[in-house]
Amino acid sequence: MTDDDLRATMMNLSACTLPTEDRPTRLGEFEDFFARSVDAVARPLPTRLELRLRAGGDAEVVGRDLAARESACCSFFTFSFTPSAAGLVMGIEVPAAHLDVLDALDGRARAAIEGADR
Repeated sequence: MTDDDLRATMMNLSACTLPTEDRPTRLGEFEDFFARSVDAVARPLPTRLELRLRAGGDAEVVGRDLAARESACCSFFTFSFTPSAAGLVMGIEVPAAHLDVLDALDGRARAAIEGADR
């Protein structure tokens, strides 16, 4: 899946009630969050994405804010925040019918982290 494919998936999501004109801004917020606040990405299940948040700073506050706003417009998402030995993990789960959305977020998170490491 190319970067354009990932963006198209996120922009054309019919199960989301966020107005179409606001979606690029929201996607940009997630990409900024991934680059500034996420240390690692894991996919323990096809329907679950885990983001290990950076310690200190505002990673948890920003993550919780994004999760709350995204849950309000895309009710198929389930977000969780779980402490682990490696740090706080933000979990994002979707039903199997929305794997393409989780795949897109996974790709965007990995790309943002790789770009932030350069």
